[in-house]
Amino acid sequence: MLTLLLSIILSIPFQPQQSVEEILKDKMTKSTECWNEGDLECFMQTYWKSDSLKFIGGNGVTYGWENTLQKYKVGYPTEKERGLLSFTFLSVEPISKEVYFMVGKYHLELETSDGTGHFSLVWKFIDGDWVIIADHSSN
Repeated sequence: MLTLLLSIILSIPFQPQQSVEEILKDKMTKSTECWNEGDLECFMQTYWKSDSLKFIGGNGVTYGWENTLQKYKVGYPTEKERGLLSFTFLSVEPISKEVYFMVGKYHLELETSDGTGHFSLVWKFIDGDWVIIADHSSN
């Protein structure tokens, strides 16, 4: 019996767990796909659905998931204004086991000109998922 159990266990292919860095980058890739498809609600799924979410941009601090979504909808109402989004990751560092800090560059490919800038994100593991709790983006 033990031999049978051992042979079954050994026949299961080993799947290494993704690192937190890979998980966060995958979430950013998915959010980019959502943005480029024009689905801002999907794009916002990486953000903490809380009134305590902080988005810091050129016009100051926006508090809350819903307020941040509305800001995106007003600022990027059509495909022409949204353009195509891509990210370059510069660093992903743990602050603790449940908090990570990500720094990168964003690039918006637009019809008339391109928009570029940097971002810093604070990610936190909340209720079994990694979410952005603070986003500072600037051009």
